[in-house]
Amino acid sequence: MMESVVNLFRIQELRKKILVTIGLLLVYRLGFFIPLPGVDVKIFEELNQQLAGGALGNLLTLGSALTGGALGQAMVFSLGVMPYISASIIFSLLVKVIPALEKLSKEGASGQKKINRYTRYATVPICVFQSLLVILGVFKGQLQNRIIDPNILASPVAHFFWVLMVIMAFTAGTLFIMWIGEQITEHGVGNGVSLIIMAGIIARVPASLFDFVSNSSDERNQVITTGFTLALLFVVVVFVVVYITKGQRRIPIQQAKLQRGRRVYGGQRHYLPLKVNQAGVMPIIFASALMVVPGVIGAVPFLKFVGEWFRYGSFWYTVAEIAMILFFSFFWTSLMFQPSEMANNLKEYGSFIPGIRPGKRTAEYLEKVMIRITLAGGTFLALIAVLPQFITTGLFRGTSLPQQVVFFLGGTSILITVSVALDLVDKLNSHLLMRNYDGFMGSTSGSMSRRSRRR
Repeated sequence: MMESVVNLFRIQELRKKILVTIGLLLVYRLGFFIPLPGVDVKIFEELNQQLAGGALGNLLTLGSALTGGALGQAMVFSLGVMPYISASIIFSLLVKVIPALEKLSKEGASGQKKINRYTRYATVPICVFQSLLVILGVFKGQLQNRIIDPNILASPVAHFFWVLMVIMAFTAGTLFIMWIGEQITEHGVGNGVSLIIMAGIIARVPASLFDFVSNSSDERNQVITTGFTLALLFVVVVFVVVYITKGQRRIPIQQAKLQRGRRVYGGQRHYLPLKVNQAGVMPIIFASALMVVPGVIGAVPFLKFVGEWFRYGSFWYTVAEIAMILFFSFFWTSLMFQPSEMANNLKEYGSFIPGIRPGKRTAEYLEKVMIRITLAGGTFLALIAVLPQFITTGLFRGTSLPQQVVFFLGGTSILITVSVALDLVDKLNSHLLMRNYDGFMGSTSGSMSRRSRRR
């Protein structure tokens, strides 16, 4: 393991990519120390601690856990990459729905470049809209009288320009983060946006754990027991997430034999890998975004009961969240996985599934297998999503465990972190094996190549 880490820095090209990635991630984290204009950051942090555990506090913490931002802080980078993620999800759906965009996506690199450009354009109005939601949801009522400079609130014109300035600051911060992510993807290692989300998630956990240990109102023995249980739970959750993320259903594919003269070509058997968690973390993001709606409806006086029924941690909230995660798992998979198209491709290249006729029968078989796999993957995502509620109301009930740690161990954040880390390790392995070095997984190809060169 250590030898593989040392080998990363022996390759000049890979060393440069790693240093560029680390440098850009440090620049990204610096943006969380630039406060918004006209906002008292210290008072805002005190009020944010008071909101912890409430509906708004849980919503802000969950949004930050999913996007790597810091919605509970009055900083320029507070929105994170959430608007860009929203625009990417929208265009991922539109590509499967609008024929013109689908045709554009099949044009290769040039078509994908145009879609990326449209995604950047769509990020700007989404930034403005989400900035308004944050301003109206956080900087309102009695809170704004304590957080915002009184001189700004004294004049309607000054207040209007302040809101405009905050929207511009949020938008500029998100666009700058988006640019950093693209630079990491182009000149660094791994997917830039995914690494930014992972860095934002991981950066807040040590501070939350330190606050829990140093400022906890629990007894010392209880703090030690909670810490040990957290470490054990972390190992178990990581093991399960890695197992499901790497899990595949391998369907055997037989290639038809072709005889040309005296030679026979083809006839090899390979596999079609179908991931168990085909939808990734998208169903959880969709479901979490829609679960905000009951809270907004509950703000209306005569519809207050809706907010009470669907408050975070309640029975109906949990049931609705599980149902939506399962629905979006099937919905997203049906958009991204086309059995008919895959069956036609197999038939065109002379491949078939043993025991299954090519064409319609193959498509029906693939769809049947995919439904079963999606059910297993959606159930896994639903369990991961409701785990924070089990931790808060069951396992660690009565303790002063920070919500940030709960949401991280709850699986949604750790699912993102583990998936990005596995993808990063795969990319680093490919660089090492290409240069005849052993990878992180203990491959022997590098050592064999070095032995052959010595001979």
